[in-house]
Amino acid sequence: MSQQLVALERETGTALIDRTARSAELTDAGRRLVAHAERILAMVEEAESDLSAQAGTPAGRVVVTAFPTAAVAFAPALARSLRRHTGLTLRLGQSRSGRGMREVQSGEVDIALVDDWYGRVRDNESLRVFPLLRDPLVLVVPRKHRLADPDVPVDLRELRDEPWMATPDGEPSRLAVDRLLVDVGGTRPTPWEFEGLGTILSLVAKGIGIAAVPALALAAGVRGLAVRQFPGNPVGRDVHAVARNSSVNRPSVSVTLRAIHVAARFLAADLDPVGPADRRPPGDPLEE
Repeated sequence: MSQQLVALERETGTALIDRTARSAELTDAGRRLVAHAERILAMVEEAESDLSAQAGTPAGRVVVTAFPTAAVAFAPALARSLRRHTGLTLRLGQSRSGRGMREVQSGEVDIALVDDWYGRVRDNESLRVFPLLRDPLVLVVPRKHRLADPDVPVDLRELRDEPWMATPDGEPSRLAVDRLLVDVGGTRPTPWEFEGLGTILSLVAKGIGIAAVPALALAAGVRGLAVRQFPGNPVGRDVHAVARNSSVNRPSVSVTLRAIHVAARFLAADLDPVGPADRRPPGDPLEE
């Protein structure tokens, strides 16, 4: 890569990288060249999409990335919807929150399923955002917990001293739980922290504590839980699909986006209203 950059600087006749002993940063000329390169690559992709759209048959590989709970929830529906397109290969991976849009922008993936807790995900010059569903926080408790009874009202103040479990400090879902509980003074000073919502759900099912998780996490199908809605207008996130403007007309990307929208409609119907966690997992019945 260093040799290629040196050759590029020689061809352009200007310094593109400001090098120091410990780092390297783009110069102003380097940043301008990156902007030109992005536009050129977008034009190439638009041309490829236009030509492949004429063929009309989805083919080749489409790469999708998703935050972990979305990957679990959407995977069954996508596999069922796309399996009839025999010339199409799907690769569905997982990415941490906040990385999906960057991976689409860089061309590493074709589509990203991203979560948006603060309404900040928007279209821009190169990316198209497709709203999919609203994913609220829900309360999960063990089956033998008193709140497993749907006739017992959920009062956050009464839950303040319960053994709460949450993702580590700084994680988006943890920030959402903190926002949910701020009006009642928060939980005890040190809630139990675990990586991964699936881990938290399995611990709740074993009777170790309670948690507030995005409803979409229930697609993992963990048994032994009771799920309750929070009163009022609970904290939640929006789920979007993001793709490059230059690729949305490519048949492989277009048919995958349609499958994602169909899956989202079924998932949204399962999330509202939220029922017991031992109901069929979201996405399970989908047959397009």
